[in-house]
Amino acid sequence: MSRRSAATGHVRRGRVILLSSEGTRGVEIAQRLSLSVPQVSRIRRRFFESGVAGLADQPKPGRGNNVAEAKVRQVVATVMGPPPAGHSHWSTRVLARRVGLGATVVHKILRANDLKPHLSRTFKVSRDPEFSEKVRDIVGLYLNPPEKAVVISMDEKTQVQALERTQPMLPLRPGQVERRTHDYRRNGVLDLYAALEIASDRVVGACRPTHTGRDFLAFLKKLEREFPDDQLHVILDNSSTHKTPDVRGWLAAHPRVIFHVTPKSASWMNQIEGFFSILTRRSLRRTSFPSTKALRRHIEAFLGNWNQNPTPFVWTKSAHRIVRDHRKLVARISRTGHY
Repeated sequence: MSRRSAATGHVRRGRVILLSSEGTRGVEIAQRLSLSVPQVSRIRRRFFESGVAGLADQPKPGRGNNVAEAKVRQVVATVMGPPPAGHSHWSTRVLARRVGLGATVVHKILRANDLKPHLSRTFKVSRDPEFSEKVRDIVGLYLNPPEKAVVISMDEKTQVQALERTQPMLPLRPGQVERRTHDYRRNGVLDLYAALEIASDRVVGACRPTHTGRDFLAFLKKLEREFPDDQLHVILDNSSTHKTPDVRGWLAAHPRVIFHVTPKSASWMNQIEGFFSILTRRSLRRTSFPSTKALRRHIEAFLGNWNQNPTPFVWTKSAHRIVRDHRKLVARISRTGHY
């Protein structure tokens, strides 16, 4: 499919050919398109020799386009190898000195090959021996929930800090972003227990001063009262507070509540984590709290507003793809050399 727009130079060269096909003289074309007569002649010659393809933009000398292919391969191979001693990663200038090119040329080569040595991300590959079975169980609940059952994703957001800025924040104004001091006072912490109902995206939450097995059991009882009729499937992580004798005894007495545990080091499978991310970015990060009571009220207000118009979370990746990609990552880190 053709693009709706093209580079200005490309369009102008096309107009030269169109005007020439109408019999317009080269001098007049140059005047109408603000070109020189030699430029018009070159455009005509490129079209005569190469057709429409000859009107495309040509590589400009001196901008990294005339680097030999072998040199480009050297740059790519070098940047994907270990950096010099004492460096954590390659910089453009250090790399340029190593390969004997200018920093601008090296930068263009890196961009052309989608290499970004200045960026880094963290990862954690689950080593859970039951990874495949747990993934298939949880993804099955997301994509094909059982009939006459409620599926919820729950977790704890621990140590939510009531941070108070040391000076009043300056509000947003035309031409001026909101400003706040970089320092703050710590006014205590809360632990937020939250459960996302998969079918409706409604969130049930409770703020607690501590994070113990007793707190977890109290929230579990709240969920049992909130969804009293059907089977209750609870997706949660491997926290030790989920396995206390009191919790196990309560589960034995309430068989309609069924736990589904995510694989170790795979909290991303728990959809409530997406809600926690939204809560942090939209509600907590930029607010000043003089007390834990103010923090609690703020979180409860956010939960109330969320449940009036919840944002849907839609799981799209199949269990087969997750297991396949996980096996590839395990194999890759098993053979990757470290320096």
